[in-house]
Amino acid sequence: MPWTKGGAKNKPMNNPLTCGWTIYLIRCKSGSLYTGITNDLERRFAMHQAGTGAKYLRGKSPLTLEFSASVPDKSTALKIEHKIKQLSRTEKEKIISGERPLPSIA
Repeated sequence: MPWTKGGAKNKPMNNPLTCGWTIYLIRCKSGSLYTGITNDLERRFAMHQAGTGAKYLRGKSPLTLEFSASVPDKSTALKIEHKIKQLSRTEKEKIISGERPLPSIA
């Protein structure tokens, strides 16, 4: 994997040929579900836990990563994320439990 130069040492570049995208669902201590996308799930989840990720998740610890799925590209990730955000909580829980597949983008 290529690496960036200068001030951003030891961080992989966002090369679409080498970086995949991930859709994820996080559960907050209140039980609410947050849906997001990233090309580095470990880094993004750490940011959420540290309070430097999405504003929605700040102060809602502990956070639990409930679901993640890889998708081929950012465009697909954004489209599926949008469809998941339109689903009811019950349908999101079915995705987490494996009873329902991810929404298609056809």
